[in-house]
Amino acid sequence: MSKHLLVLCGGRSAEHEVALLSAVNVVAAIDRERFDPVVVGIDRDGTWWRLDPDSFVVHADDPARISLAAGGEPVALTMRDGTGVLVAISGKTDASPWPVDVAFPVLHGTYGEDGTVQGLLEIMNVPYVGCDPAASANCMDKVVTKQLLRDAGLAVAPWLTVSAAGERPGARVVDEMLGWPVFVKPARLGSSVGISKVSRAAELEEALAAALCYDTKVLIEAFMPGREIECAVLGNAAPRAAVPGEVVPQGEHGYYSYEAKYLDEDGALLMAPADLDDTTAERVRSTALRAYEALGCSGMARVDFFLLPDGSLVVNEINTIPGFTRISMYPRLWRLSGMGYSDLITELVRLAEERYAGRAGLCTRLP
Repeated sequence: MSKHLLVLCGGRSAEHEVALLSAVNVVAAIDRERFDPVVVGIDRDGTWWRLDPDSFVVHADDPARISLAAGGEPVALTMRDGTGVLVAISGKTDASPWPVDVAFPVLHGTYGEDGTVQGLLEIMNVPYVGCDPAASANCMDKVVTKQLLRDAGLAVAPWLTVSAAGERPGARVVDEMLGWPVFVKPARLGSSVGISKVSRAAELEEALAAALCYDTKVLIEAFMPGREIECAVLGNAAPRAAVPGEVVPQGEHGYYSYEAKYLDEDGALLMAPADLDDTTAERVRSTALRAYEALGCSGMARVDFFLLPDGSLVVNEINTIPGFTRISMYPRLWRLSGMGYSDLITELVRLAEERYAGRAGLCTRLP
């Protein structure tokens, strides 16, 4: 009997469209003999819509226009008899609850990759793909990520933190501590949304304002003059790393911006595998595993690096729900490492069930 697999996508995030692009590929790769999928698209207002897994989006091939299909059934996730179920909230009497065996959140950014949905799934007693709430939150916050990686002895780029309510560092402070150029980033967002590359003092305030549109905490980060290397990691207690890849921004894109990632087909050259000697490739994999374990990750993550001219590695960030779009590195790197897309989805579900089973026996009462 096939298992009920709930795919959550969309979400209340500036990365809504990217999450839909990823979900299209995840749903297409699901082994229908093993799993009975249902798609719940979360719209920008936070409403959950149950949709046909074979037609849950429109304009699927257009990153600028992709959106949830109309005509879905509004649903909510609740618990019955200790098990998470989807229930209709439209008042239809013929809509029976749909028990959820495993959930696969394909939600990039806020209210999806930051531990919020993971916490809901924990409360509803639903096994789910990816990191737990704590690891998700820690990896989502670029400042916390840097602090934990630094404490684990891993190199990170120097940075300053700015809060919406706090005092902003002047250009002189940025120059003395970080130099130019710098990157200004929302601390808790991905897909390069709200990021600016700032080359001179006069551009700093505008970049801070742009980042503060998306988050109340902002990162000012020193520019790292190195190659951008990415490594896919998979597993729970004994994680493994795939062959590394490399991102090379092209044309007028000075870095791997949102436009270069999703809107400009020639915005970046994605080299998979990366052109690295065996020693360096192994160092990337081993460092990715150290970072993965330092942040308490499980299930999956993509660890991004800067490989500097002197051969040193600087960890840039860790993505706990990496992209699954048609050009995304995570599934490509695992395919090159011998695991096809469908097998990858199946393995991620297995890991979700493994972690759930490991926690099921924990005590919840005092002796």
